[in-house]
Amino acid sequence: MKNIDLESERLIYKRVSAEHVTDTYVDWLNDTEVNRYLETRGAYTLDLLKAYVKEQNSNEIYFWAIHLKGTNKHIGNIKIDPISLELNSGEYGILMGDKSNWGKGYAKEASLRIVKYCFDELRLSKITLGVIQDNDNAVQLYKKIGFTIDEVRNNIGIYNNKLSNSLRMSTNVENFK
Repeated sequence: MKNIDLESERLIYKRVSAEHVTDTYVDWLNDTEVNRYLETRGAYTLDLLKAYVKEQNSNEIYFWAIHLKGTNKHIGNIKIDPISLELNSGEYGILMGDKSNWGKGYAKEASLRIVKYCFDELRLSKITLGVIQDNDNAVQLYKKIGFTIDEVRNNIGIYNNKLSNSLRMSTNVENFK
């Protein structure tokens, strides 16, 4: 797999690399507001992040850092992993770490660009994701761009200080907007 740099109207997507292993990225991962719906919640260090990025790159997955055009500021990450060649599908994930850029439509723009890349260039037929049901902003975004709920998994863990359900969602070329 070749993870190439991509662009959209306001964003640049660069392969996550050692240049992205920064105190700022670590701070995102340790911020309770940023990580409240993530499986990995806190206790990150620069060394742990460096090892994680190195492992991701050795697996040659599609894992991009989201940068603002103009300033080149790193504001989040987006990835497709794993990709199942048997099912011709990929698992989507996004982290918008820079809270000062929340609510500006960057998650939608990034999601649209990367999912379109998966359908048009990688020729995947389906993109799947998992999301905590109470993560209303994320669920609404996914629905808006064509994802539908396939399954509800009850009581999967404590998120945002309460026992939570998870949604399995997917989209295909026909549903994707």
